[in-house]
Amino acid sequence: MITKIKVPSPGESITEVEISAWLVKNGDYVNKGQIIAEIDSDKATLEISAKESGKITLMVEKGEKIKIGDVLCLIDSSQEKKEIKEKIDHEHHIEKIPSPASKKILKEKNISIESIQGTGKHGRITKKDCILHLEEKKTPFISNVNRSVTTTMYRSKKITPLSSLRRKISERLVYVKNQTASLTTFNEVNMLEILMIRKKYKDIFKKKHGVNLGFMSFFTLSCVRALKLYPDINAMINGEEKINFEYYDISIAISGPKGLMVPVIRNAEHLSFRGIEQEIYKLSTRVHNGTISIDDMTGGTFTITNGGVFGSMLSTPIINPPQSAILGMHKIMERPVVVNGSIEIQPMMYLALSYDHRIIDGKESVGFLVSVKEAIEDPIKFFMEGNEENISKILEL
Repeated sequence: MITKIKVPSPGESITEVEISAWLVKNGDYVNKGQIIAEIDSDKATLEISAKESGKITLMVEKGEKIKIGDVLCLIDSSQEKKEIKEKIDHEHHIEKIPSPASKKILKEKNISIESIQGTGKHGRITKKDCILHLEEKKTPFISNVNRSVTTTMYRSKKITPLSSLRRKISERLVYVKNQTASLTTFNEVNMLEILMIRKKYKDIFKKKHGVNLGFMSFFTLSCVRALKLYPDINAMINGEEKINFEYYDISIAISGPKGLMVPVIRNAEHLSFRGIEQEIYKLSTRVHNGTISIDDMTGGTFTITNGGVFGSMLSTPIINPPQSAILGMHKIMERPVVVNGSIEIQPMMYLALSYDHRIIDGKESVGFLVSVKEAIEDPIKFFMEGNEENISKILEL
């Protein structure tokens, strides 16, 4: 019985994908449910699994583009696993044996078989493989640091095509640069109060809710509050119209194995600290294990990105279209600051708001950052109704 594995639809409006990786070889025996390939669209990477057990025949090459619904591979479930294994064992036996033409080159140039990756049938080394190997190694760089000893260093380069996802990201970045009047305004925030609250309650919070009490919940709720005060930052331009959103879908930038993903926390205005942290944990897990969906990343009215997790002290984040603004968080650093007329060492963070000046004025952008700053620096006043005894209630402990 022959089973056809077809390209599934990754989401609405996507008609073409790219084969980013085959996790099996042509002729391998695969088990039902086994992940056999990864495909890239311009929005996400999806895994393809075998629908039956049997011998697999690949119909397309890695890097090839293919339409939705086209056949990726065939699985012949009529052959027994033992028969396939015997054939594979035989093929592996002849693997790495060079062709007659390549064998001559290997001998003349004193090239080790192990240094070459064969591209012929079953991995056999071909003449072309040998020629490419020699071309990569033929440009020596002579070091004259010590003239009495000449050291030859070989330099090579690797050229790989951009994935569909990376190409789409590139297009979006260029679009933002060319189609928006992007500006960035900065401020700094004292993180002392947030750090004290986290230190005191993080263990209880983790035990009660199963997730960490992070910075993102404080910043998400601070941004929701600021967006309510400055509604044009929670808006977008559509042709000659301005659309103001009266809900707050906050996009959170998360770095994963396939690049930067921006899943969305829906209706953040209705979520508690617990709800936001649990949602971030769920979305982050999906990004890192490759199960994030198109729906998870569709929409969003405002974005938060945290370069501080990589050690960034200051940056100008790029707007996530068609949104009009993005908040950049950065690394917390102890710096001398003036507090009530005295110089003190405080944990400080720089904040950056990049915004589309076509729809947002400088006064609004500065006011937004000041609003975020005051909520972060005095969370008891703005989140706990001015009473420290309400912290346990707000954190649902």
